[in-house]
Amino acid sequence: MSKRVGLFVTCLVDLVRPQVGFAAVKLLEAAGCDVEVPATQTCCGQPAWNAGADAHTRDIARSVIDTFEPFDYVVVPSGSCAGMIARHYAEALESDAAYAKRARGLAAKTYELTSFLVRICGMSGVSAKCPARASYHDSCSSLREMGVKAEPRQLLQSVEGFALSELSDGQVCCGFGGLFSVKYPEISERMADDKLADAEKAGAELLVGGDLGCLLHLAGRAEREGKRLRLRHVAEVLADMGDTPALGES
Repeated sequence: MSKRVGLFVTCLVDLVRPQVGFAAVKLLEAAGCDVEVPATQTCCGQPAWNAGADAHTRDIARSVIDTFEPFDYVVVPSGSCAGMIARHYAEALESDAAYAKRARGLAAKTYELTSFLVRICGMSGVSAKCPARASYHDSCSSLREMGVKAEPRQLLQSVEGFALSELSDGQVCCGFGGLFSVKYPEISERMADDKLADAEKAGAELLVGGDLGCLLHLAGRAEREGKRLRLRHVAEVLADMGDTPALGES
């Protein structure tokens, strides 16, 4: 029996890099899932939550729950947005008698994309080609909130021509952190520079990750500093969408 999946696209994918969404659909359908992208979905509410706008966060969370509750699974091509739904909705709605239990129920079936493909669908490899020496950036939310580390690497190892070289400080934040990069731009820039230097030290010509916010942050910094490092979302690599420009390329 096929799995009915609701794809939570995320704001950044929708507005900046829609091909990540198309790549996610391609991968999920290849894994035998019936994929739907609800037109009524909105932001996950993380910016409001990080800003302390709890009332707005609760309103958004209720809307997301209403929209995605009917699906067997909620899959997100972002550890950050997945972490918001899976870890913070229950916290935000803990005093809401009507939604607290529903928030926990939605959390239990919410997955970051690569973890869903490996853990739930049993996918062990893909048919894709990406000849590049690359490193993988683990976003803070994906690594710490969703526990995702081995899954993207397992799938990337099956990509033809893809040579993975680990970063020396892979568990260190890239400096984006949503509002952190706005409130502390100088610190954020330094952290991005350190991450880019780490990738260069690893000999990477391509930096891959699962969170578009991190990738856009790093791509912007790389462009401003004149670095030749290319950046792509892991879904694009796994779905063999190498014919599209990398982040920061025209």
